[in-house]
Amino acid sequence: MDQKSNFKICVTGGDGFVGSWLIKKLLEKGYIVHTTLRPNLEDKSKVDLLKSLPGAETRLICFEAEIYDPDTFENAIQGCDFVFHVATPLQHIDGYLYKNVVEACVGAAKKIASFCVKSGTVKRLIYTASVLCASPLKEDGSDGYKDSIDETCYTPPDHPLTCHNEYLRVYIESKMKSEKELLSYGSSGLEVVALALGVVAGDTNLLYSSTPVSVIGGLCQLTNNEYVYQTLRDTEEILGKLPLVHIDDVCEAHIFCMEKPSMSGRFFCTNVFVSSAEIASCLQQNYPEFHIKQEYLDVPKREIKWGGTKLEEKEFEYKYDLKMILDDSIKCGRKSGYLPQ
Repeated sequence: MDQKSNFKICVTGGDGFVGSWLIKKLLEKGYIVHTTLRPNLEDKSKVDLLKSLPGAETRLICFEAEIYDPDTFENAIQGCDFVFHVATPLQHIDGYLYKNVVEACVGAAKKIASFCVKSGTVKRLIYTASVLCASPLKEDGSDGYKDSIDETCYTPPDHPLTCHNEYLRVYIESKMKSEKELLSYGSSGLEVVALALGVVAGDTNLLYSSTPVSVIGGLCQLTNNEYVYQTLRDTEEILGKLPLVHIDDVCEAHIFCMEKPSMSGRFFCTNVFVSSAEIASCLQQNYPEFHIKQEYLDVPKREIKWGGTKLEEKEFEYKYDLKMILDDSIKCGRKSGYLPQ
């Protein structure tokens, strides 16, 4: 893509872990960036960090927008060439039209897609989806798994394992319905890519007051955080294993999907597919200063093949393996004070 300084890119959810890293990468590559931030954002340091990025002074424009009030996204999208829809609310907000998070996410997805079409300038919409919506669980309600997981899989919404954890149930429903809604806009002339991420971990150069939630998930076996560990295990039960991916690979994959001359459809973005016991074993071998509980090492391993390689077939290359992902996650945890030095 030539003359990058002539292209305007919109990133929703610029105050989040993925959104902020993506903005940093886009600015480094010379693009003009519009980003949306939640109104009345409590942590003003996030805005200050974004505005302090190299190139931000002249090529970053911040807009206030709220998923629960999706009309607020139109100004940020207007005049852009590509849109990354990254923002995802994790909690319900009272006082708006929508009754719950699922309604809000799907409603916002529809509005954002319609604004892309209405703009007349947006060529492609790239949605930050989740591999949690692509479980290889058999759809007959049994406890069994398919032999492999790939982009054709969709998580059975009423499966007992899906409904076991209420937080994950709502998250999966909101992401899956939003993904399907956005992909349906492909028939309107708008190219739509759904980039389904695994558990995003690794270090961050944009260090906020706390460690990103997904990074905490990767470190819970070091901290013995039982609540987070249970969510990690619930994720493993839904997917059969745990898909991990480094934040740097995630952002490079987003930009890869944008810079291709033409691209649409559903793609996985993860290159490590392991059991939680394998993660615990890797941590035990490389970080002996931490005590790993035996129960973390005794989780049964499943033989489910990883088949989500469509992105690599497009010639995308991942840079980070399991050890590198965990090394950088620990580095992030230590910098933020979540882990001891």
